[in-house]
Amino acid sequence: MKKSVMLYDTTLRDGTQGEGVNFSSLDKIRIAQKLDDFGVDYIEGGWPGSNPKDVAFFEEAAQLTWKNAKIAAFGSTRRKDVAVDEDPQVTLLLAAHTPVITFFGKSWRLHVTEVLGTTEEENRAMIHDTTAYLKEHGREVIYDAEHFFDGYKDDPDHALATLAAARDGGADWLVLCDTNGGTMPHEVGEITEKVVKELGIAVGIHTHDDCGLGVANALASIRAGASQVQGTVNGYGERVGNCNLTSVIPNLQLKLGREVVPDLQHLRDLSLFVDDLANCAHNVRAPWVGATAFAHKGGMHVNAVQKVARSFEHEEPGKVGNRQRILVSELSGQSNVLMKAEEIGIPLEKGSAEAREILQLVKDREQEGYEFEAAEGSFELLIRKHLGTHQPFFKLHEYHCTYRRDGERNYDACSATVKLSVNGHDEYTVAEGDGPVNALDAALRKALKPFYPAVDEMELEDYKVRIIDSHQGTAAKTRVLISSTDGNESWGTVGVSGNIIQASWRALVDSIEYFLMRRRGG
Repeated sequence: MKKSVMLYDTTLRDGTQGEGVNFSSLDKIRIAQKLDDFGVDYIEGGWPGSNPKDVAFFEEAAQLTWKNAKIAAFGSTRRKDVAVDEDPQVTLLLAAHTPVITFFGKSWRLHVTEVLGTTEEENRAMIHDTTAYLKEHGREVIYDAEHFFDGYKDDPDHALATLAAARDGGADWLVLCDTNGGTMPHEVGEITEKVVKELGIAVGIHTHDDCGLGVANALASIRAGASQVQGTVNGYGERVGNCNLTSVIPNLQLKLGREVVPDLQHLRDLSLFVDDLANCAHNVRAPWVGATAFAHKGGMHVNAVQKVARSFEHEEPGKVGNRQRILVSELSGQSNVLMKAEEIGIPLEKGSAEAREILQLVKDREQEGYEFEAAEGSFELLIRKHLGTHQPFFKLHEYHCTYRRDGERNYDACSATVKLSVNGHDEYTVAEGDGPVNALDAALRKALKPFYPAVDEMELEDYKVRIIDSHQGTAAKTRVLISSTDGNESWGTVGVSGNIIQASWRALVDSIEYFLMRRRGG
């Protein structure tokens, strides 16, 4: 495959305009290096001079060696009625010392007259002068035509004239922006095709996802002749986000046959890495890279996948670094149980009494309120206990949680006591915590640590509570789902009870037992 589409990442600039997304200077460097390793062609670092973090990023980036990517600084045209060499913002773009400079200008007459408050002639001069000045200083220049599709639909001649101004100034790329994210794919395709034919210069596409069409619009533009696609990792961006690179990249490479990166198997790792640095929860339903992207739940589906994986999978999960997952629930058939058991190293014979019993046990538990899709730890323990292969690590005698009012500091302190025995040795411990679950966790670890020091290596990373039958009021059952990690792997456990403390305790005990079982080797 010949590489015909260039990747332009704007996670570090446009992506950070998304609500709740924030990166430190070090984060931005680490992400840029990850993108460079992945094979991205252009990395937009930010707006020079707009904030100290971007200044620090460009200073550090200038000292580093980049294997695949060119670093781009981002800005705007010169201001109206100001000479380009006297505009401080343009000067800062050059001072970033990047090989590429991307700047935007106005394509929509509405913005020219109502936002900028200038004439069409001056607007075109602002675009032309800025392009020519940056080219005179030896930079590769990418012109982002802001609101281009809205401008074209309003007045095609005006919008095309703004592009021509950048082309005549020497721009290397003209990027068509669907800034409001409201254009339909057929419109994007038709307009892109006209621009490519009329302007005779390399064209890129920059889309937003306000109508849920960011990726579709980008693909439509590529098929119509665009040869650069701009977007962000995980679709971060202003309002609902930008074109999602973790979706558009595999679609280009695996569906349209356009080679864009050397190895797609690192795609999911890249997605998770950026989410982690942004401190954002992973989107489990993300196409291609989400945890559920290749997950199968219905019994008939699982039965088919067991025979021929592609019967219900459009691509092999491993191509993008993902994996097939078999979910177990009340919708499960025997195939779900067999495949899930095999996945965790417990082979069961098809049609065996054991397989049927475990399937019925799962359905009975789910009737009680349990849910095992995200609780693989509890599911494995359930199977091993039913088969009689599980060896408990301790025996619980009792536990209590109490609150006390601290008059001086004026807050409620929670303490927990745990009494248990390990190999005939009794332990009775007390610990305080921010709440009952935290206190129980601390007391349980304290009791187990003399016998299992490794418990210090695991920690709870998430805790979710759901009321199952809310019509029962305060007597309703509670489902608690706990996610734990040892720094390398994560696992989920679940507990259900009419008492939220007891439900939490059950999920907590499963989490620690699962961890210790894995450390022991099953």
